[in-house]
Amino acid sequence: MSPHFELPRLRTLARHAIPHLVEATLVPLGLFYLTMWLLDVWGALMVALGWSALAILRRVVVGQRVPGILLLGMLGLVVRTALAFASGSVFLYFLQPSLGSLVVGGAFLLSLPVGRPLAERLASDFCPLPDHVLAHSATRRIFRRITLLWAFVNIANATVAVWLLLTQPLPTYLAARTSFSIVCTVSAVALSTVWFKAMIRRHGISAEPAGGNLLAT
Repeated sequence: MSPHFELPRLRTLARHAIPHLVEATLVPLGLFYLTMWLLDVWGALMVALGWSALAILRRVVVGQRVPGILLLGMLGLVVRTALAFASGSVFLYFLQPSLGSLVVGGAFLLSLPVGRPLAERLASDFCPLPDHVLAHSATRRIFRRITLLWAFVNIANATVAVWLLLTQPLPTYLAARTSFSIVCTVSAVALSTVWFKAMIRRHGISAEPAGGNLLAT
């Protein structure tokens, strides 16, 4: 008998995922720019890092699960903050997001040998899956491949950003890097979703959402 689970509707997925995205990315970014305007860039770095650290600490204290996206955001902020304070260089300041993407890409790759693909952990932030589905060999293979995809996306993002930083004026770098990053990320999200649905179909894992078939074409 094939594993069965219900995929929630997109509205339900968004309601579950958006708070994690806001907490891990938008709030630190907003605090960074607000503090930089009020104080300076060094204070802004510490405030953004402090927010992420407190968000993780709060969950640990109350015994809640720490979202993978929050851990990744914290990892990137730690790297960026350490490099900023160690160098004080404007060039390295703009280089830091690219180095953070390299670290995240490396984290995706390193999660494969230990048997817990990072894509699997992140999937729980957006669409929690039951244990019997996660234990299925086909599901494990899907997450390994999606983990490789996101490792490539992060490394490609970092490589292109560094090339732009070294070869283009700063305004061109900022516009091109932001555009490339958005296109890559959105494309990877779409491909991961389509790939996951196609693979669970191929291996006979039922994935009917509540109130209708989300996989119907």
